[in-house]
Amino acid sequence: MKKALLLLAALCAFTLHAADFPAGSPKFFTSPGAVLKAAKQNGKPIVMIFSASWCGPCQHMVKEVYPSPLVQPLQDKFNWAYLDIDDEANGKLAEGFTVDTIPHIFFLDPSGKTSLDHLKDTATPKEFVAKLTKVLKKAEAAKAKK
Repeated sequence: MKKALLLLAALCAFTLHAADFPAGSPKFFTSPGAVLKAAKQNGKPIVMIFSASWCGPCQHMVKEVYPSPLVQPLQDKFNWAYLDIDDEANGKLAEGFTVDTIPHIFFLDPSGKTSLDHLKDTATPKEFVAKLTKVLKKAEAAKAKK
């Protein structure tokens, strides 16, 4: 019973947080463990976004770039994680990734161990699509080598 209540509370927390994203946004995981689990299951690369609710440039990306019609065709090719650095667990992870400015986006292979690229600061939807496309090519090349 306790496990069921904890799971329900976690799902409610995720749903409330996920509701903060505009229509057309990718499906964001809000914990590193959840995105890694999904990536290992589906083999898609990870877009790991370190951000904060008080960060103006971060919120610009949330409202204008991630849900952009230009970005939408690429959303399903990735596992997306939106990690608020003010959450203690995410703050420690951000330190491990040496996040020194936000938004700071890491593009990782499905194992979460290999960085395919990164992006500091904001980008236009067109620039972000170019970055995502470049990352997909790197991910496909890495798979072909295995």
